Amino acid sequence: MKNAEKKIKKKISSNPIDKNIKGIKNHRKTAGYLQVAAKSHLEAAMHHQEGNHEKAAQSTIVAHANFNLADKAQRKDMNQHAIDG
Repeated sequence: MKNAEKKIKKKISSNPIDKNIKGIKNHRKTAGYLQVAAKSHLEAAMHHQEGNHEKAAQSTIVAHANFNLADKAQRKDMNQHAIDG
């Protein structure tokens, strides 16, 4: 009986609306990380122009961290698309 209950719950939880909402949230999350990464790269360039290389390095680290988070979120979304078809 437990396996049958799990299958029913899985069918209920695989509602296309729920998947769509997850996809929308994931795209927004990815875009947000990419926006922060872009802003941080621009700040790094500005700091380099001003000769403040330490601040430029810090901004670069923030940019790379956010890019990695965006990449992770994007991979999660790609996997979901591959599963859902």
